[in-house]
Amino acid sequence: MFSQLGDKLQDIFKELRGHGTISESNIDAALRQVRLALLEADVDFQVAKNFIGRVRKKALGEAVLRSITPGQQIVKIFHDELTALLGGDAAPLILDKRTRILIVGLNGSGKTTSSAKLARFLKKEGHAPALIACDLQRPAAIEQLATLGKQIEVPVYAPDPSEKNVRRAAAAAMEWQDREGTNIDIFDTAGRQEIDMALIQELKELKEFLQPQETLLVVDAATGQQAVSVATHFNDALQVTGIILTKLDGDARGGAALSMREVTRRPIKFAGTGEKLDQFELFVPERLAGRILGMGDVIGLVEKAAEAVDEEEAVRLERKLRTASFDFNDFLAQFKMMRKMGPLENILGMLPGMSNVQGLSFDEKQLKRTEAIVLSMTSEERTRPDILNARRRQRIARGSGSTVTEVNDLLRRFGQMRKMMKNAGKMKKMMAQMARMRT
Repeated sequence: MFSQLGDKLQDIFKELRGHGTISESNIDAALRQVRLALLEADVDFQVAKNFIGRVRKKALGEAVLRSITPGQQIVKIFHDELTALLGGDAAPLILDKRTRILIVGLNGSGKTTSSAKLARFLKKEGHAPALIACDLQRPAAIEQLATLGKQIEVPVYAPDPSEKNVRRAAAAAMEWQDREGTNIDIFDTAGRQEIDMALIQELKELKEFLQPQETLLVVDAATGQQAVSVATHFNDALQVTGIILTKLDGDARGGAALSMREVTRRPIKFAGTGEKLDQFELFVPERLAGRILGMGDVIGLVEKAAEAVDEEEAVRLERKLRTASFDFNDFLAQFKMMRKMGPLENILGMLPGMSNVQGLSFDEKQLKRTEAIVLSMTSEERTRPDILNARRRQRIARGSGSTVTEVNDLLRRFGQMRKMMKNAGKMKKMMAQMARMRT
C-alpha cells in the first residue's frame, strides 16, 4: 500500500533534512518533486495542486525558516496536511439501537465481501449484526453472502429466488430481522459494471424506503482515477455517508485514497487490506499518513498483536523460553501467531523506519516451505530436534517437497535461535509483555 509514493516522498525529505539551512528555493524544489510523486501515484491533479499550495504556505512561515531543524519541521507540516487530506480524525459509524447500513458500489469492487467483513468487525465490537441480501440481479451474490455469513456466524436473510422487487425484499427482511433479534442490518445491494440510471434509481428507492443511518460506498482503490469518478457519481446521486476502500494491499500507488476525501467531502471509514475476512480495519488518517512517510504505525501494530496473540499461549511460550525447552511445536505456534497479524510486509510497514531498509522483505513462498518442513516432522521429532539424523532429514525433505539442504538450513537457524533464547532476557520480556496486552 502506497509503497511507490512512500519511497519517493521519503527520499525527497531525506534530501531536504540534509540541508543545514532551508530557503524558498529548497522548498520549491522539494515541492516540485512531491507534486510529481503525487501525480505519478494517481492523485487527482487539482487535489495535488491544492495540497502543495497549503504545504508551501506553511513551509515558508517564519517559525519554520528560523527553526533549528527546519527539515524536520517541514516533514511535520507535510504529515499534518497529509492527515487532513485523508480526512483528519477517524470517522466512526453512526449506530442507533436499530441501525440500517446500506452498502453500494459497482460490481467487482468488493461489496459482498466488505459487507461480511463489516459484520464480523461489528460482531467483535459486541453488536448483533445481520446480513441482508438485496442483490436480486446476481444469484451468485446471494449464495456468496450466505456462505460468508456461515463463516463468521452471522445470520443472513436470503430473499425468495423468484423475488425481483428490491423494496419488497427489503420489507420482508425487516420483518425477518424483528424475529432474529439483531440490532444492525447490513444491506448488500446490486451493482453494475458501470454506473447507469437504472441502478441509481433502484438504489434511490431502496434508500428512501430504508432511511439508513449509513450509506457506505465500496470503491476499489486499485482503479485509481476511475475510483474517484465512481465515488463522485454515487455521492452526487445518493449522498453517501462514508467510503470503504478495498484492495489497498494491492495498490502500490494509493492515489485514490488521497483524492477520495477531498473530491467527495465524505470520510473514508474502513479499509480492506486483503482477501481474508479479518483483513479489514478502521481507516485512521493520522496513522496512514505516518506509514506513508516511513514513521510507522506502532499503535496499529500493538492493536493487531493484542488481537492475534492468545494470552495463555503467550504465557506458555514465555515459560518455555525461560526454561530453554523451546521446540518445533512452539516454533509452529509462534509462526501461527505472527501470521494471524496479517501479511508480514504490512507488519513491517507499521514499524518506524523499516520501510527505508533496502531489500528487507518476506518471501511468502519461503515461509510456506518452512512451515511445510516442520509439519512433515513427526511429533517426537518436533519435540526432540536432536534426533533428526540424515535418514530422517531425507524423509522430511521428500514429505515437504523441499531439499535436504533446505531442511538443514532450517535446523541450523533453529539451533542458533535456541542458543540466543537461552540468554535473551529481552526476548523473555517481550513475550511477557505480549501476554499482558489484553489485561
